[in-house]
Formats: sequence, structure tokens, C-alpha cells
Amino acid sequence: MRSEGTFCLVLHSHLPWLARHGAWPVGEDWLYQAWGHSYLPVVDVLHRLAERGHRDVLTLGVTPVLAAQLDHPYCLRQMHSWLADWQLRAHAAHPHLPDTAVREHRAAGAALESFERTWRHGASPVFRGLADAGVVELLGGPVTHPFGPLLPGRVRRFLLDGGLRDTARRLGARPEGIWAPECGYAPGMEHDYAAAGVRRFLVDGPALHGDTAAAHPVDGTDVVAFGRDLEVTYRVWSPRAGYPGGPDYRDFHAFDHASGFKPARVTGKRVTEKAPYEPERAAAAVERDADDFVATVVRRLRGLRERRSGRPGLVVAAYDTELFGHWWHEGPAWLEAVLTRLPEAGVHVTTLRGAVEAGHVEEPVVLPASSWGSGKDWRVWDGAAVRDMVADNLDVARRLEAAVDGVPRSPARDATLDALAVQAALALSSDWAFMVTKDSAAHYARRRAAQHRDRVRELTDLLPAGRHDEALRRARQFAAQDDLFGHLDARALARTRSRALVTA
Repeated sequence: MRSEGTFCLVLHSHLPWLARHGAWPVGEDWLYQAWGHSYLPVVDVLHRLAERGHRDVLTLGVTPVLAAQLDHPYCLRQMHSWLADWQLRAHAAHPHLPDTAVREHRAAGAALESFERTWRHGASPVFRGLADAGVVELLGGPVTHPFGPLLPGRVRRFLLDGGLRDTARRLGARPEGIWAPECGYAPGMEHDYAAAGVRRFLVDGPALHGDTAAAHPVDGTDVVAFGRDLEVTYRVWSPRAGYPGGPDYRDFHAFDHASGFKPARVTGKRVTEKAPYEPERAAAAVERDADDFVATVVRRLRGLRERRSGRPGLVVAAYDTELFGHWWHEGPAWLEAVLTRLPEAGVHVTTLRGAVEAGHVEEPVVLPASSWGSGKDWRVWDGAAVRDMVADNLDVARRLEAAVDGVPRSPARDATLDALAVQAALALSSDWAFMVTKDSAAHYARRRAAQHRDRVRELTDLLPAGRHDEALRRARQFAAQDDLFGHLDARALARTRSRALVTA
């Protein structure tokens, strides 16, 4: 059977640093919900596909800041408790939600069993095993998911290198592909990627003017950009529509306040009285929508082949991992159905690396500034609602640079500067501006951004004043709460500066 063309599914797994920064309604509970409802079932899907002989199934991005939490002993203990509490909540809900309680009790039990069997040593052995078996390609990225185009180049390169080093430590190999945070791109970033050993990255479809049927080297480099095919991607999830809004799926927004469970189905877009959730109806909807997606991909690939004079095309569909299971309860089942049926329909399913190896790289391009946010520009992270945060971020970056430059070069690490680098990285997370612009827990986002910004200011005010002992004491206090990226060495920022001076 002739191949219809190539399909790449890319999943982007990311949450900001939440450990020890509140629990509910925003905080650690967000992490454990995504872990229990998305990461566990999606990994289970990948293991089942691997057992059936599937390889090069998808490309999986796990940001360093998320990986740090999924490996952290504190988070592992708390996650185990959260799963047990899920089961206890099901017991308590039985008198007033008997059907929902039974389903949730079974789901919690299965999640506990999966977690204890597969995740007891953290996420890194899980993801490394999948990568080593050839089931997935793993992507890296900067340490805390900063919006790169708005950062000084020196700081952007430091955070990217720190993130790639972190992934190499956890997974045994430095990633050759990245998911740039928010798909944010500014002309020239491809040279940073090339210098860091990055060979491929993603942009949104409009950055390639919709010509996403192949990857393209960017502006005189060997770094290739893949574009999301929005015609296919939006079939699942778009700003206005997608399968999760179907009437038979579990409604994410309608929940029982006493238990926290979601006992209703979507029912209708403008329906206030939601019908009870029925798993059999949802399972039938998964089958229909999986068939529809496979037909959409095949139709798209055939259209591309016709327009390209017989050359096979490429479709890249990319989503947040958290869509599957956390936001869309039935998402993991849909993923398994689609990834099983696409090869049966004659579609070559592979990773971004596999697409390059299959020859889906064509003429070079010059890319415009872009992102995958509203308007496909930078407005979400640089708009009027967050203009003060943009200014604060630039101040944080400049203070970090000045602090490192103000200390004599030393063969030994400096604990104060290293803690300063971590706090700066946390302040620069793109999540805070996104949450403010979208008015999604904006108060939490502003508080977190301000907290890390103020810690940076405190340390960078103490150091020039010669109050080094006080700065070290405060740095240790900050590091005790935010104990991630212990390998992040502030001296690398000085080395980045030295390389830039030599290059200049």
C-alpha cells in the first residue's frame, strides 16, 4: 500500500514551578491534577502501543521545570498522597453521587497502581525508557519556559543551555529538538539554536504562511523549523471549537463542589442543566472522532500530494499534553485510537527526527517574529495588560547580568549567584504574563512574578553593597523553597558573555 504521507504528533508538557507555592485553587494541586489525569494515562497509552510493536509514535516535549517537579522527592510524596486522597474523596461522594463515585474510585485505584509501578523513581526513568526504546523523541527547552524573543540574547542563551543541560542529566542525552516556549520566535534565534546544538524546533503555521507540508532550514543555518498544520490541529482544539466540546464528553467546567468531581457531560453549548455523564456515550464519541481525525489527515495529505505534483507531504499536529486527560477526559483514549488507526490508513506516523530522516526538508526560509498565542504575534506576553511585567523582566535580566559581571572570575561556584540565577529564571517564566493576559488566576501569577522579581532585587542590592554574608543567608533561604536546578551554574552566564565578546 502506498504511503499517503507523513504525520507527526507533538505533545508539549509544561507547568510552571508550583512546589511549595500554594495548593488550591492554584498551586500544587494543578500539578497533581495534570500528573494524575494526563501524564499517567498518556504514558500508559505509549506503553501499550510499544507492547504492540509501535515505534516513533510521537514527539514528546517535557520542559525542564516540569521534569524537575516530576522527579522531585517532595512532589513524588505529595503526588502519592493526592492520589490516595482522590480515592478517599470517591468514598465520601458515594451517598450523593453513587455512579460518579464508583467510576472515580476505580480510576483513582488504577492511577495509584500505575504510579506505584511505573513512577516511583520519578519521571526521568519513564521518559528515558520510552526514548531508548524508540517509542518517542524527546524535546528540550529553556529551564523555566521564558518567552525568548523578549529577553536579552545573553540571558536567553544561558537559560536555553541550562535547560538542555538539565535534560541531558535526567535523560542521558542532550536533545536535538526543542519546543521553544510559546513557539516564540524572533529573527536570529536560529543562530542561538545552532550554537546550542539544536537542530529542529517548532513554529506555528502562520509563521510559514501556512506552508507546513515540509520542514525548512532557517536563514542560512542547518536548523530546521516545523510548522503546525492548523487545518488539522484545529480539528481537535482551536480557540472556538474542537472534539472536546462534543455533547457526549465529560464537561470540564461543570463540577460537584463537595467532591471536586465532574459528574456531567457537555450536553450542549448553551445548556445550563447538564445531563449526567455516560461513559458508553463518551466511548462511542471517541470512536467517531478518531475516525474523523484519521479521515481528515488522509484527506489533507492527499490534497498536499496533489498540489505538490505527486510529492508526499507532511502534517504536524501539536498540542499541550495537558489537553489529553486533564482538560479532555477522554483524550488519552482518543490518542490511542488515532495512533493505532493512522498507520492502518496508510499514513507514516513518526517523530520530527523521523520526518527529517524521511526527507521532509525543503528550501530554506526567512521567518517573521511569531508565536502560537493570540494573533500569532507577541501580544499575549508583550501587550498592554502586562507592560509592567515586561519592564520588570528586563530589569531582572539586566540585574542578573550585572551581578555576574560584578564578581571576579573564580574556579569555584558561587551559591549566592546560583540562587540568584534560579530566582531570575523563575521570575522570567512566560506563564505569569499568559495568566494575566488571559485573566486566568491572574492574582496568583502576579504574586509569583513579583515574589521572584523581589528576590532578585534583594540579592542584587545586597551584593554591590558588600553585604555578602547577608546575601548568602537569604540565597540559602530562597534555595530551600525553590530547590530546583541545582546544576544551574551562574558562571555559565559569564562564559556566554566571553564567547559573545570573542565572536564580536
